[in-house]
Amino acid sequence: MPTVARLNVTPVKSTRLHNPERIALGVSGAEGNRAFFFVDQDGKRFSGDRKAPLLAVWADHDPGAGTLRFRLPDGTQAEGPADPSGHALVVDFYGRPVPAHVVPGPWEEAISAFADRRVRLARADRAGDASDERPVTLVSVASVDELSRRGGRSDRVDPGRFRMLVEVEGCEPHEEDSWQGRRLRIGGAMIRAGEPVPRCVITTLDPTTGARDFPTLSVIKQYRGLSPDNQLLFGIYGDVLEPGEVAMGDPVEPLD
Repeated sequence: MPTVARLNVTPVKSTRLHNPERIALGVSGAEGNRAFFFVDQDGKRFSGDRKAPLLAVWADHDPGAGTLRFRLPDGTQAEGPADPSGHALVVDFYGRPVPAHVVPGPWEEAISAFADRRVRLARADRAGDASDERPVTLVSVASVDELSRRGGRSDRVDPGRFRMLVEVEGCEPHEEDSWQGRRLRIGGAMIRAGEPVPRCVITTLDPTTGARDFPTLSVIKQYRGLSPDNQLLFGIYGDVLEPGEVAMGDPVEPLD
């Protein structure tokens, strides 16, 4: 039976991933996941390959203490209250308006200098709103193995480049595609598997350094082709039907 191989979350969208042993999965996604995100000086979502430097930035949110801490690759740290006391924004997430507030703090200067462009930190007003499309994303490591092989690699590229919430082992390459529309029991939660995930240029970057290291998109196109709407698809979305705890090693069981 397929099982959970790894979990990937981060309190700040686009920053380095955390790999917890377990997560609390609710209808809006994993608790605390992507609660914060970066915008540019015009209040637009910081997106595309502009955000590559952020992949190497470590972010840690302590909800109990109400603090947020960033650590940059050179050792620079910036810490302060995670208080969304700045002005209100409505940010476009792929055509979906996301109400948010700026979170002022010492990280703005440090990360702007590191990214070589002005950025500000924001917090979505509603939990889960800063996810791109759906509260759950899932990919099998067998699919990543196949991608790696097709791209001429003898080793597996880091699946973290896809920034999926759940990585699954114990199934065939792209078996997750066959789960679309089905209910999946994952640990103590149940999800409805959804449509495939369109991939972007970020998947060509090493997920810990932000360096371009693998032609992910061209390899996907070469062996999987384009979707009818010209998208490059890899992994699937999901919606939460029953909240619950999900842990490393939990079974991933299609129910219908």
